[in-house]
Amino acid sequence: MALIGLVVNPIAGMGGRVGLKGTDGVLDEALELGAQPLAPHRVQLFLTTLGAIIESRRIEEPIEWLTCAGIMGEDDLEMHCGSSMTFEVVCSPEEPTSAEDTKKACKEFLEKGVSLIVFCGGDGTARDIWQTVGERVPIIGVPSGVKMHSGVFGMNPEATSEIVAAFISGELDIAEGEILDLDEERYREGEWSISLFGTVRTPHEPTYVQVSKVQVEAVGEDAIKEEIAESIVEDMEDELDMLFILGSGSTVGAVSKELGIEFSLLGVDAVVNKELIAKDVNESQLLSLLDKYAKVRLVISPIGAQGFILGRGNLQLSPEVIKRIGIDNITIISPPAKLAQTPMLRVDTGDKELDEMFHEKQYLRVVFRYKTMKLVKIGK
Repeated sequence: MALIGLVVNPIAGMGGRVGLKGTDGVLDEALELGAQPLAPHRVQLFLTTLGAIIESRRIEEPIEWLTCAGIMGEDDLEMHCGSSMTFEVVCSPEEPTSAEDTKKACKEFLEKGVSLIVFCGGDGTARDIWQTVGERVPIIGVPSGVKMHSGVFGMNPEATSEIVAAFISGELDIAEGEILDLDEERYREGEWSISLFGTVRTPHEPTYVQVSKVQVEAVGEDAIKEEIAESIVEDMEDELDMLFILGSGSTVGAVSKELGIEFSLLGVDAVVNKELIAKDVNESQLLSLLDKYAKVRLVISPIGAQGFILGRGNLQLSPEVIKRIGIDNITIISPPAKLAQTPMLRVDTGDKELDEMFHEKQYLRVVFRYKTMKLVKIGK
């Protein structure tokens, strides 16, 4: 029997859609803005998929889960624990839950001899687990945060299910994974400060495990970003009264610089007729803008090496927002150096139907120089 720990961070990712770029220290504000929990859906999808994989592949190794009471694992396992799985509650969190509850759970997991810890959360949760577990037991994450730069997450909940199934079948080696985290306070102020905190052991499956974020800068990179920005601005000049939604990051930020407008480097802005009409908008504000403007284009850039264009750091661009925009109205931009380190594009919107719509496209165009595009494969 495989003895595996499961811990769920119930507030992970809640700040994303309401434009808070995380939930650390701002849960009350997120709730006031109407934030809804994301983690339960993500971990339930993971458990349901894992159960189906075990049944279809006739994996004989049963799983006994060790978990926390209530919303930190027990509730999800009660609803979605397959016939080949059992679970035991080994700790009870305080109300409201905190990082200390995650650490307490991991201590219990270690004492009882788990062979793997599965968690649902983001980089902050991964960091909490690393502080407790170190390299003693492998860990793997069901992605559910706003920021997920560490190399310990499945590409999506279904991919994490594949990893766990392969792990209990003895098919995977264990590799080193980096624990990276972003300073959320500085992040909300528009500063990008990622630190490497340490390494953990994680099941190695390159198809399903995301790599750590890579910051790619090449000689002449700024000039190339200006070329790309000029191309996008010319599109704006040709499309009067079109709503341009500009995503986060320095590549898209070059478009705002070309326009000479104030912009939020790590947020989402809205431009019409080359004028900024809304800065650092959340999901609700985006939907209101989409009610107002008939024509729209979204400009985004992939995360270096990981390839994610949606579902990492830009949760404001929710499934409803993307469906309203339309996949064909998305422009992806990336300098050649970053594109060379990004073998494929990825999406993890949280909406299986929408993700499949992207996968059916197989390829998306990426603008990598002035008026120059390249077809890049969409990976699962």
